Order: sequence, then C-alpha cells, then structure tokens
Amino acid sequence: MSILSNQLNQFQTYNICLKDPVETFTKALFYMLFDEEYRTLNCQFVKDTFLKIATKLKLEDGEETWSKFESQFGTIREKLDLDAIAIEQNDPAAKSLTEVYLAYPGFHAIAIYRLSHALYKLNYFVISRMMSEHVHGLTGVDIHPGATIGDSFFIDHGTGIVIGETAIIKNNVKIYQGVTLGGIQIKKSLSETKRHPTIEDNVTIYANATILGGDIVIGANSIIGANVWITQSVPENSLVTYQTEIKISTRKK
Repeated sequence: MSILSNQLNQFQTYNICLKDPVETFTKALFYMLFDEEYRTLNCQFVKDTFLKIATKLKLEDGEETWSKFESQFGTIREKLDLDAIAIEQNDPAAKSLTEVYLAYPGFHAIAIYRLSHALYKLNYFVISRMMSEHVHGLTGVDIHPGATIGDSFFIDHGTGIVIGETAIIKNNVKIYQGVTLGGIQIKKSLSETKRHPTIEDNVTIYANATILGGDIVIGANSIIGANVWITQSVPENSLVTYQTEIKISTRKK
C-alpha cells in the first residue's frame, strides 16, 4: 500500500461515489413523472436505487419513506403542470407546453425542487440536497429543497437564480435570471431561524435583483425591477426600480 493510501486511511470515509446513483435516481424520477411507458418499465428500478442510497447513507425507515414519497407523485405532477402552464402563458418565446416540458431549464429546476422538497419534508436531507445540487449544475438554478414555493411558479432563463432554505414564495410569482433570495447574515447560530425573504402572490422579480433577510416581505402584486438591492419590506402593489443615469454621446472619429 502506498504512503498516500496509508495517510488517507486515517480519515473518515464518506460515500462520495453516491453522487452517480443520486444523479441517476434524480433523472429517473423526472422521467417517471411525465412518461407513462418509462414509469411502467422503471418504477421498481427507481425504488431499488432509492433504497440502496438510503442504506449507504444509513438512513432509517427506507421502505416507509419511499411509500410516503411515492404517494405524493400525483400531487407533485399536478403542481408541475400548473408551473408549466404559467411558463407557457407568460413567456412569448414559448410556442407550446411540449417545448416547456422538454426544453426549459427553469421548468426542469422547478420539477427537481418539488421532488427534493418532498424528501426534505420527510427528513431525508442529504438526498434532497444532492438532488438539488445535481439540477443546479445542469441549469444554473440553485433552489434549496427547504424553500417553500406555491403554485404556478415561473422561472425565465434561470441562470444564476439563488433561493435560500427558508424562503417562502407564494402563488403566481415570476422570477428572472440572476435573482437572489438570500440571507443578510451567515451564522451557524441562525440555522433554525427564518433567514430568507417572503414573496407574496403575483410578484414579478426581474433580472439580478437581490432581496435579503428573513423578516423581509415583498407585498402582493409588486414588481421588483432589475438590479435592485432590497433589505427592507415592500408594500403590496409597489414598483421598485433602480435609477441610474445613462449618457449616450457621439464618438469622435
């Protein structure tokens, strides 16, 4: 055995190789929700993969947890259909629902969020987080599985979006690329407190807006313009914009 191997044997072993089966599991779950033939052929494989991952992670009650998780698939699919309709109805570039389901990274990110959130609520934190990080790598959208997101959620473009663990997003909310719903302070002592903002119904948040703080509420029917930085609550029916001066002059030849 090499000197390096002897040195590494002194450290605790982690199941790093689980990244691959979790990615396979995540992809298969996504396919199962929307493809009946795939579901029929692969449902047992998906369950077995889940149980193997749970065993490797020494998680208790794998069979019972799978049963509770599986029982939510119908509800999750219904929510995702509402999300897809919201995207198709609000994005003029979307030519059909089929395009949304097959080609929209925002929808893909929402789908994996809704699946991982269900596992998070069942206290399977590591698997749910691995699922969310897998889709984060694919889409550029970082939604913590602990976040609470209501119906008809619309993500456009998606790249660079960050939604923290304790964020609450209510119904009919639209978010564009680069938006951050984050915390003001990063302290371990705050892990059990609400650190991320609440977004009420029918809010639109445009590109690169940053909203920080657990006691921050963006009131219903508000529009948050691009590039704003918000650390205080916003009343309902508000329009928040960032004012800057742009000068255009003729170039000297």
